[in-house]
Amino acid sequence: MATRGRIVWIEPDAPAKPPPGAPCNGCGVCCLLAPCPVGIVLSRRWRGPCAALRWVGAERRYRCGALLAAEAAARSARGPLARAITRGYRWLLGRWIAAGRGCDCDATVEPPHDP
Repeated sequence: MATRGRIVWIEPDAPAKPPPGAPCNGCGVCCLLAPCPVGIVLSRRWRGPCAALRWVGAERRYRCGALLAAEAAARSARGPLARAITRGYRWLLGRWIAAGRGCDCDATVEPPHDP
């Protein structure tokens, strides 16, 4: 992915981007640069920030809005079949977005320059 010279706006309280391979910390850089396959469907675009990306101020990190919705659905599901379906959907969505796989973004992040 060619990201040289691109500017993305990141929440000031967001954690610093971890090195590739390190555990995800919710910095949001990858999703602000381009959506993942699930994000492409939800954002209806191949480039630019993912429309599903959410800033969670209480956690001081970015989270996938699709995964947040799936987690909420799993918590509110009624009956064993509904719970099994929502847990399965949450697991599948997590796999599609590579949740828990570590940072796979090789972008270099530079702080803003003062004028």
